Formats: sequence, structure tokens, C-alpha cells
Amino acid sequence: MTRKINVNVNHVTRVEGHGNIVVNVSNGKIEKCEWQVPEAPRFFEAMVRGRHYSEVARITSRICGICSVGHTLASVKATEDALGIPVTRQTIQLRRLLKHAENFDSHIVHVLFLVAPDLLGAKSVFPLLPTHPEVIKAALRLKRFGHEWGSLLAGRTTHPTRVVPGGFAELPTETELATLQERLINEVAPDINLVLEVVSSLAPLFPAFDRPTEYMALHDTAEYGLYDGCIQTVMPDGTKEQWKVDEYRKVTNEYVNSQSTAKWTRNKLDSYAAGALARFNNNFQQLHAEAKAVAKALGMTPLVANPYLNSAAQVVETVHSMHTSLQLIDELLSTGLRQEQPGLPAQHGAGSSAVEVPRGILFHHYSYDQDYMCLQGDCVIPTNQNHANIQLDFEKLVLELVAADKSEAEMELALEMLVRAYDPCISCSTHYLNVKFVR
Repeated sequence: MTRKINVNVNHVTRVEGHGNIVVNVSNGKIEKCEWQVPEAPRFFEAMVRGRHYSEVARITSRICGICSVGHTLASVKATEDALGIPVTRQTIQLRRLLKHAENFDSHIVHVLFLVAPDLLGAKSVFPLLPTHPEVIKAALRLKRFGHEWGSLLAGRTTHPTRVVPGGFAELPTETELATLQERLINEVAPDINLVLEVVSSLAPLFPAFDRPTEYMALHDTAEYGLYDGCIQTVMPDGTKEQWKVDEYRKVTNEYVNSQSTAKWTRNKLDSYAAGALARFNNNFQQLHAEAKAVAKALGMTPLVANPYLNSAAQVVETVHSMHTSLQLIDELLSTGLRQEQPGLPAQHGAGSSAVEVPRGILFHHYSYDQDYMCLQGDCVIPTNQNHANIQLDFEKLVLELVAADKSEAEMELALEMLVRAYDPCISCSTHYLNVKFVR
């Protein structure tokens, strides 16, 4: 190969935030291959210092407009751990139901509006309106339902108002929960079946690319880990290891990389992956039977090492969330909703938590003084855990694309699709600033 290839994408579209792709190849030799994050950090961890415990979740929910529920849940859980605030089983069940709402909502948007256009050769979802009108309408209905589902429980899905340390400031009614259940059965299920038909037809179009890595996710003996559990990783050879949530710094090991205003992470290998595929690889056996059937139809059994199939794993999780939520509502209605006062602090100190947001495992940690004022905060975002893995995927993928003599346009599309497969929240992940002091 004597030609030159220059891929310079500034910025990748159909993702949240700003990320760049730079690849330079000359005479078959890769001179540069970088996944870059140039966005300015926002310092949310500094914003919570000096704030009363009741304010912290309201602030950190603003880290992300897509994962506001996840940040709120991670925040209140870490605060409850630090201050010894009790929560009831009813609170836990309602929060699990809320977590499913967020994942359902986000996965629908990502798979059908951001990923599907690539598989169908379109620049965005708009050219698909004339060719796939019924699918687009179903996707819009599902997205709206996901938003209404989350708002019913949290007050609103973006920057929730009802979730507070120790419980909920306001509960849905039993009638509202029963109506939600009816809508899941009568409205959502038919649209999901239509979506599954489309995704099954598109499955052969996912690029063939494997790079085994370490996969990190929550693991809970009670359910497919989303709301609670321990930290678990599965290695390429299938071996698994677990840590307690308060040991999160041992497994994330954040460090600064000159390509990025977001920190990178690593654990046993040079990188690890978080997200739907990581959850799938760690917790496959705990998926609902209907979700396992979808995975089988898509040809997915652990361990799946193709990062492009993170989007397919999101489809599997969407089905899991729908069916598991029906069961959760049954349990809540069978016991009856009881009005509760949120629990109150019983101590002060430091606490940690983890939840799974659509993009992967999210950690929050706070310490509080005797007046319950926040002394320090720490948030480790899923996308900042994926940056190193994206970079190593790039390095292997570009080698394969060069060897296959792919054109510049083909390389650019393959790399953009790879980034989009991770469903990144790039803005949320930016956490440091390179300061030059002028004397």
C-alpha cells in the first residue's frame, strides 16, 4: 500500500459530547491512531463540597441529562451509606423499577435513533422516515413511554425530584402502577416485538470485529445487577473476580492521558469495558427468559467480544427490563403501597455506592461532617472507564482495516460506528484540566 489515509473526525456525531478520531496511515504504516476527548471539565465533585446532604443528589443529577436517574440513585445510595440512613424494601423495589425505566428509555433512543442509521446506510434517522415509518413511529412511542414511566416514579426523568436520601418524597399511587403495568402489556409489548423483528433483520450488518477484554459490571445474587450488588469482572478466559463497592478505587485506578480531558481507567488488563455488553457477559444467567430468547435469536452467548454488539446487548436488556418490571409491579401491588417518611441520618462519615446506568457501572463516593455537610465527593463515570478500551479497540481495528485495504471513507465509518456502539456520554466523563501557570 502506497497511498495515504487521513481520518480526522471533529466531532463524532450521534453521541453525547465532543470526541475526535484521528488516524494517519502512510505506506501501510500507522503513524497516528487516537481517540481524543477535548471537552472542558465541569467539576461537579467540587460543587458538592460544603453542601447539605439533602442537596447533593440534586446537584449530581445534573452531571447527565440522559442518566439523571442513575446519578440520583448512585448519589442517594452513597449518602445513605455514609450517614447510616435506612431504606425500606418498598423503596428498593420502587428504585429498581425506576432504574429499569431509565435503561429502557435510553436504550431505545440509542439503538433505534443513533445506531440503526449506520446499519441502514443513512446519515441520521430522518432519511429513514419514508422507508421505515412504522418502525420510527414505534420507536417514538417507546421513547415517550420510557420518559413517562420514569417521570411517574421520579417526578421527572431529567433531574428527578422525588428520589431523596432515605426514600421518596412522594410515591406513585397503586392505580398509577396498575396503569403502568397495563400499558407495558398492551402498548409496549407490540411495539417491542416490531423492534425485535427489525433488529433481527439488521443483526448480520453489525461489523465483524472481536477484541477480548476485561468486562466490569455490578453483580447481584438477587437479580440481573442494575441497582445493587458487588463489583465483578470477567476476563477473556471466563474467570471472574469480585470486590466490594467501597473498594471501587482498587479496580478503576483512574489516570490522566494526554489525549483526553477525561481520565482513563484500568484494572487487571490495560483497559476494561463497561456497559450493556459487560453486564451481559457478567450476568447472562440472571436475564429474564424472554431476554435470553432474544439473545439466542441474535446469536449472542457469553463471552461476546465484539464491541459493536454492545447495541445488541442493549436490545436484550430492553426486553429484560420490560418483563422484570411487570414482576416488580406485581410484587408492589400484592403487598400494597405504604406511605413512608424518608429515613434520617444516624451517623456521619464516608460512603460509596454503585449503580448501572445505560453506559455502564457508575460509582459515587462522599464524606460528611457531623453537621451532614459534604466534605468531599468522587464520581467515576462509565464513559471515562471506556475511553482506554475504545483506544485499544481502535488500534486493533485500524490494523485490520489497513490489512483489508479499506478506503478512507470505510475506515471513518467503521471507527465512528465503534464509538457510537459504546453509547458514550463524553461530557459526563471529563474530569481534569491541564493548567499552565504563567509567572
